[in-house]
Amino acid sequence: MFAIRALAIILSLLILLPIHGLWRLLGLPSPWPRYFLWLVGLNCGAVVRTSGKRLENDVFYVSNHITWFDIPIIAGQTGCTFIAQDGIASWPVIGTLCRINKTIFVSRTSRMNVGGQIEIVREALEEKYPITVFPEGTTTDGHSLLPFKPSLFQAMAPPPRPIMVQPMLLNYGKVSKDIAWIGEESAAANAVRLFSRFGAIQATLHFLEPFDPADFGDRKSICAEAERRISRALSASLSGEAVV
Repeated sequence: MFAIRALAIILSLLILLPIHGLWRLLGLPSPWPRYFLWLVGLNCGAVVRTSGKRLENDVFYVSNHITWFDIPIIAGQTGCTFIAQDGIASWPVIGTLCRINKTIFVSRTSRMNVGGQIEIVREALEEKYPITVFPEGTTTDGHSLLPFKPSLFQAMAPPPRPIMVQPMLLNYGKVSKDIAWIGEESAAANAVRLFSRFGAIQATLHFLEPFDPADFGDRKSICAEAERRISRALSASLSGEAVV
């Protein structure tokens, strides 16, 4: 199973990367990074369901974080880019693919450069493509949330142009703990484990009610509101109630 999935992803990359290059050469907006990430999810057995109304433009997504697999799931549905740790930029192949998808790299350890990082995020927001942030700063087992970190929400207080914040809850149901990337496990080991498993991965992406960051003022209040909405949705999901 691992070999089949790895080969399918490599073939997808070999086919779509030149097409992406051609689109860029012609000066056209390229949809191919999104299609590639969608194929990564599909090849790994993802069956994605969505709920709620997704904002497609002028939006800053906020999501819980379970595994690296969240990225192809979310990007495949939204075409967004991500704010990621700068260490990923040096990963072989993955770092290059992240750059192609316009990933915004920031340091989670350098407090001295927070202002510069916020400016990078604000510049990206001005380019009018959706961005997703994982404010927990790390991954969980999908059955709980870690406290959200408010630093990157400074880019929304105020945003460089009118933008809504849309919280999202990503839920893998019963397989969350099986595929979660937590503890001391390496990214490579987690990928091998996920590629090698049998059966579908039922993923549900709940698009929650968006809100205007201007109504909440500072970064801590904006962050707290996003965390409140995702926490409430997670509690409802775990108890079998409707997520709204």
